[in-house]
Amino acid sequence: MLAPLRRALVREVRSTFNDQARGERPVPASDQALFPVGSVIRRVHGDVTSMMVGGVAALLTQMLHPGALAGVWDHSDVNADMLGRLRRTARFIATTTYAHRDSAMEAIAKVKAIHEQVGGRLPDGTEYRATDPWLLAWVHVAGAINFLDGWRRYGEPGMSGADQDRYFAEHGEIARLLDADPVPRSRAEAERLVREFRPELRTDERTRTYRDLVLNVPARSMAQAPVQLLLKNAAIDLLPPFARKMHVLSPPLAGTVVRGATYGLASALRWAFAGERYRTAK
Repeated sequence: MLAPLRRALVREVRSTFNDQARGERPVPASDQALFPVGSVIRRVHGDVTSMMVGGVAALLTQMLHPGALAGVWDHSDVNADMLGRLRRTARFIATTTYAHRDSAMEAIAKVKAIHEQVGGRLPDGTEYRATDPWLLAWVHVAGAINFLDGWRRYGEPGMSGADQDRYFAEHGEIARLLDADPVPRSRAEAERLVREFRPELRTDERTRTYRDLVLNVPARSMAQAPVQLLLKNAAIDLLPPFARKMHVLSPPLAGTVVRGATYGLASALRWAFAGERYRTAK
């Protein structure tokens, strides 16, 4: 009796993350991936809701660095295709986490080739390059912390410190393959690195425009609109306090309600995807 509902939820999620007009399908998992079955990174990255919440928070945090923002602003169609950017980011994460290692390495090589073409000058005249290991380190650590904290809030509140450290160690393997440096190997190292970056973070008119683009992606349907609003508020709630303050965003007034509803959504989607094979090693 519940099977149609389960199928409908799975279909809705897949249509959101996969561009069906381009024939995209969910990334199948492999037992020859960069990370073995049972690794912490596969546990964290396999949860739909926490990754959506963490992903939005990650984008907002990453773009507080003027070099990261400029690379996107100057060299992408982010103003016209924010959904496409979110889809490409999600697909890269899925491929490097679950797909056969050959596919993962191909995806990493493609991103590195794109980075080679990205560079320019900031509004103040400072030169930036997407291949800068220090800039790549910021993009990595800002993403990793938000993805992990999304999972801890909506998937595994009691996650051990040891498993959090394993997540950073595992996720760091992808960052090193992208030539980021330094790359934290533990929660403590990640938090220390974020503190080192804080003096470099800025906001300006472009940051505010990008913030609004991320937070106001048009819903693909009326049914998705309330879910999208919930996830937006959950992402604002998840943001590191310094990032929320820099973006001039206030925590949701009904924070407890937002967290409870988002946890309920996460539970519903985990139920819907239980038994789906696209995250099962082959």
